Amino acid sequence: MLTSDFDYDLPASSIAQEPAPRGESRLLVLDRTGPDRHARVRDLPRLLRPGDLLVLNDTRVIPARLYGKSAGGGKMEILLVEPLGEREWDALVNPGRRARPGARIEIGEGLAAEVTTKREDGRYRLRFSEPVEPHLERLGHIPLPPYIHRPDTPEDRERYQTVYARRPGAVAAPTAGLHFTEELLREIEAAGTEIARVTLHVGIGTFKPVSAERIEEHRMERERYEIGEETAEAIRRARAAGRRIVAVGTTVVRTLEGAALAGGGEVRAGSGSTDLFIYPDSPDSPGFRFQMVDALLTNFHLPRSTLLMLVSAFAGRERVLAAYEEAVREGYRFYSYGDAMLLERAIRLASTAAP
Repeated sequence: MLTSDFDYDLPASSIAQEPAPRGESRLLVLDRTGPDRHARVRDLPRLLRPGDLLVLNDTRVIPARLYGKSAGGGKMEILLVEPLGEREWDALVNPGRRARPGARIEIGEGLAAEVTTKREDGRYRLRFSEPVEPHLERLGHIPLPPYIHRPDTPEDRERYQTVYARRPGAVAAPTAGLHFTEELLREIEAAGTEIARVTLHVGIGTFKPVSAERIEEHRMERERYEIGEETAEAIRRARAAGRRIVAVGTTVVRTLEGAALAGGGEVRAGSGSTDLFIYPDSPDSPGFRFQMVDALLTNFHLPRSTLLMLVSAFAGRERVLAAYEEAVREGYRFYSYGDAMLLERAIRLASTAAP
């Protein structure tokens, strides 16, 4: 299947630059009972079914963007990607021409970073003068996505974070969860939906473009996840009772489906990592077969992105792209701070076979 099969036209004005109040975003509902419906996220208590298991990703975004100066006084930008040790991090550095091995970047408060290695994939290994985490709340900036064309603000520290974020480690938000308020979650539970949590630390791979002409040639980057025993047991109970598992975001889909593949069809408690790439069937290769997730709440995703491919595998490429066209016509807001969709899994993909 070609990457161009997942293209669509989107006016720049449709890309949300500011968030709507939590719970007030629009919601496009695609299920198997009839035509698409237009609702609001606040309608979820009546749209979800009693007995559903709603699974959230409780990762917390760290202020991973740092600004500093090179030895010559030039401005430098660091995006922390993954810790490698007490003072060492995998990172992106801009501009790269100043980030030769041995270069020193002065950040502030006595904190500095030395470039030790440049990797073939464009990342850098940095050694900081002291542990960087204690400095992030004061010196770090929230790493807003590149399609939000403005600097981050103090308000983004709270708004680019789910209300249930608990475990620091992500460099991007699980954006479907940004819509929820504590009150909305209580209303959902009161309506009979069970809530569980997993952790997947979202990495920069979520923004990595698919450069291959054929999607089967693309490779995902690994992301770390953790599933607690309480959540694993809730999933077992739901599956045994024939209740739906509803994922809040593509990160939850990748966590549960990746864990199910690793667990021989069962989601077990524990830590792991996944580089699972979910894409639809094509004449040349079989797509992914879902084992765990029955419904999905997700935002609208970039053209040609792995996230759009995942959603297309879940609900059907033609129907998803038609829904995207409808959303553009109806003035929906796209991407991280935009509106959302609620989708049921396409029946033709309801198989327990491995990909």
